[in-house]
Amino acid sequence: MIVAEAVGRALAACGVGAAFGVVGSGNFHVTNALVAGGVRFVAARHEGGAATMADAYARMSGRVGVVSVHQGPGLTNALTGLTEAAKSRTPLIVLAGEATEVQSNFHIDQAALATAVGAVAMRVTSAEEVVSRVAEAYRVAVEERRTVLLNLPLDVQAAPFEGPADVMPPAIASAVPSVAEVGELARLLGAAERPVFIAGRGARHARRELEELADLAGALLATSAVAKGLFRGSPWDLDVSGGFATPLAAELIRGADLVVAWGCALNMWTTRHGTLVSPGAKVVKVDLDPAAFKTHVPADLGVAGDVARVAEALAAQVAPRPGYRSPELAARVRAEGRWRDVPYEDESGGGRIDPRTLSIGLDDLLPQERIVAIDSGNFMGYPSMFVDVPDEGGFCFTQAFQSIGLGLATAIGAAIARPDRLPVAALGDGGALMGIAELETVVRLGLPMVIVVYDDEAYGAEVHHFGPHGHPLGTVTFPPADLAAIARGHGCAAVTVGGPGDLAGVAEWVDGPRDRPLLVHAKVTAEHGSWWLEEAFKGH
Repeated sequence: MIVAEAVGRALAACGVGAAFGVVGSGNFHVTNALVAGGVRFVAARHEGGAATMADAYARMSGRVGVVSVHQGPGLTNALTGLTEAAKSRTPLIVLAGEATEVQSNFHIDQAALATAVGAVAMRVTSAEEVVSRVAEAYRVAVEERRTVLLNLPLDVQAAPFEGPADVMPPAIASAVPSVAEVGELARLLGAAERPVFIAGRGARHARRELEELADLAGALLATSAVAKGLFRGSPWDLDVSGGFATPLAAELIRGADLVVAWGCALNMWTTRHGTLVSPGAKVVKVDLDPAAFKTHVPADLGVAGDVARVAEALAAQVAPRPGYRSPELAARVRAEGRWRDVPYEDESGGGRIDPRTLSIGLDDLLPQERIVAIDSGNFMGYPSMFVDVPDEGGFCFTQAFQSIGLGLATAIGAAIARPDRLPVAALGDGGALMGIAELETVVRLGLPMVIVVYDDEAYGAEVHHFGPHGHPLGTVTFPPADLAAIARGHGCAAVTVGGPGDLAGVAEWVDGPRDRPLLVHAKVTAEHGSWWLEEAFKGH
């Protein structure tokens, strides 16, 4: 066995379920060793897609994601996806060949690249340390929720390895919350008349604990966008807080006298640049990372610890009270709690469909057991707000870096993580064409995916940001592209939608064998920007 094979075997022994990548000479042996160890390998068509697939897989499976790439350009091609993962604190390990000879065409400072985008750089330097180095990379990824680059120098990879590579995965420590901090939060909950819980990605494992505590404290329930669906089915679920919030959710969150953020940083998107948090409201953050307490909306109280453990400890100290809840408010949540309950004027016509009408139609047609992945762009609010998901395992939102073009790869990674659900990719035309190489991957893997392209024939965010000021828009608008024909060329079924009646083609696919992925080329109305986009541009 050589070192490269030992790396793959050791990672497999840690419990890795799937790896993604593009194989070259520098990662050939380590990738084959992963496969030999029982890890599923998914070959992408571009390293950027592979990194995003692994990120999405980790988010939706709860397991460490692994990316395998060639030295030099293999890593640089993956960089945007790795930046998204690093900013999102996704537990991810990147296996990259490394050319250490300065004269090599492949030589770059790979550790510096990783550090620059917020990842942790590590390196295997000898056969003697390979197993311990892999175990440490795995520990850092899981315990510290970090994206780790494990550099594999080519000469070290080829060295002989003597010894067992089937190591036990490292023990992962669990943070114990402070008794004093928990007691102070219990006091604040006991005094609050209108408490609201906002749960983020760090709370996606803690629905039961948070709902039980909210029932005691009389709190309303909301989430950040990445945790959408966490409280689906609760009569007190306000859905998403922030730019995607319904008018009712915004009103009630703004009216809170206590906002408790559970594994949620309360960034500008979740709080509409702070305007959803009343100046008189107390703010508490519960998070594994104490650095979150002072970022974005600073906390009056920070509680360091796992969300589920903190909520359980609080439940033993909080006496039941009505808080924000009343029969009248429950009736309002039932009647106004979803975007499809908010009246709007349908602007469909002239061969184009209103994106709200499109999204509601898809929500009605597609099976409820779905997993929805959203790309970035002007369109993104429509599927996020109007296409529902059954729970927190139904929504994958890679938006920490705000890059377009990640949506299709996100949907592939999510589909691998949750093969029991119908994968739905929601893309803009710009992002769809940017990530189009992975359409072949969808077909090759036999994924029964629905790919919806909201096509306004432009980079719509720029059109609506600069157009009203009279700037020329020729650099951000494009002639029509037959995306349905492109999809058919890859082996997909496809339907073009220019009005509500065209959705019958989607219904036919849903009722059929679903033996090929379906691309829905939706020609959407584009007279004005989305309302959430106006909020978003305040941060630019």
